Amino acid sequence: MEIRLTLNDKPIMASVHPDTLLIDLLRSKGCYSVKRGCETSNCGLCTVLMDGVPVLSCSVLAARAHEHSIQTLEGLQEEASDFVGFIADQGADQCGFCNPGFVMNTIALLREIPDPTDDEIRAYLAGNLCRCSGYEGQLRGIRAYLDNRSIERKESNHE
Repeated sequence: MEIRLTLNDKPIMASVHPDTLLIDLLRSKGCYSVKRGCETSNCGLCTVLMDGVPVLSCSVLAARAHEHSIQTLEGLQEEASDFVGFIADQGADQCGFCNPGFVMNTIALLREIPDPTDDEIRAYLAGNLCRCSGYEGQLRGIRAYLDNRSIERKESNHE
């Protein structure tokens, strides 16, 4: 079957089998940030944004993406670059395998809740599994980013 979608702001057409998963389509299109982990919708490694909402691409048929917009980390580098350094500064990117899923969910969180509480951050990141860090590093990194952003806003308002 032929499907049309927007992938990282570029329209594409693809021929897929009815049982093709979105993760497989995305990886075939060079989106290698989308990782295969548990294949049971439990780890968050395959998180992408469909029409701005985080979805687990290992649980979505590619045909469901027809006429939708899909964003992967490859298409959100500029937005992600604002805060990934803060996460790295906290040692929360030890192996890096889970980072794309965390980054995708953090982008969705900050779009929906620009100044989230720690509990809201934890709730958004709850579906992402990380075997290295224990999650507090990610939380500290996001909090440091938000605190820095707040300071920058105050300084720019005083100029």
